Amino acid sequence: MSIASQIKEHAEVIGADGVHVGTVDHVEGDRIKLTRTDSGVGSHKGHHHYISLGLVAEVEGNRVRLSANGDVAVTFEEEETGASTE
Repeated sequence: MSIASQIKEHAEVIGADGVHVGTVDHVEGDRIKLTRTDSGVGSHKGHHHYISLGLVAEVEGNRVRLSANGDVAVTFEEEETGASTE
């Protein structure tokens, strides 16, 4: 079973350190689309951001654990176009 098929809508996305990164809206291609309420701060708030499936270390029930700590993972978030937010 692929990692993408294990990821459930509204699952919590956490960093390797257990810090909340976002909430899954759904998987879109090779990226996890985060809900708008958890996406970004400041000018990035209010629209969807994405996390690459390549950052997923494991899926534990209703949690998606990333291979990077939460503060590092958010620097890899992408906007709808695929461009990094950093």
